[in-house]
Amino acid sequence: MKRLAVYCGSATPADARYVELARDVGDTLARRGIGVVYGGGRLGLMGAVAAGALAAGGEVIGVIPEALVHPEVANSDCTELRVVDTMHTRKLAFTELSDGFLTLPGGVGTMDELWEAVSWAQLGYHAKPVGILNAFGFYDHLLAFNRHMAEAGFVRPVHRGIILAEPELDPLLARMAAHEPATPIFAMKAGEL
Repeated sequence: MKRLAVYCGSATPADARYVELARDVGDTLARRGIGVVYGGGRLGLMGAVAAGALAAGGEVIGVIPEALVHPEVANSDCTELRVVDTMHTRKLAFTELSDGFLTLPGGVGTMDELWEAVSWAQLGYHAKPVGILNAFGFYDHLLAFNRHMAEAGFVRPVHRGIILAEPELDPLLARMAAHEPATPIFAMKAGEL
């Protein structure tokens, strides 16, 4: 994995552990030679990931829609900052520029990015690993809900393993590096659907 799209919040939560986690993730990725592709902002966890990676000499590519350049305070310190026209263009750039997707704690925008990566993996628009860093149990309920969707029959058995989740970064990166893509819906026959 040469680059990972890192999805996380642009907010700064009161609990400082989240910001420290984001900075440490950026630092670790840079030290492993893995570039960061992210939302292009200076604020919140996004800014902390970028700062951690940049301080360790890593590559950081920010992709930010023009409408958010001022509200999110675009990070001009990035190795490369791409200003795009829409959120859709931004998410497409994340997919095209990265070798996988790493989700840290975040809010609605983070969930939008995560679920699109999962959905696109199911369909066959990409065959890249989708990881969740479930630090501090932040995603326990989301992972339980994903299991519930599968048990109810809304996630096909072949796609149940698309989301790779670990509470710590090292085992998550190892699982992502060893990722074997699931059979996509585009390649399935009608009887398998």
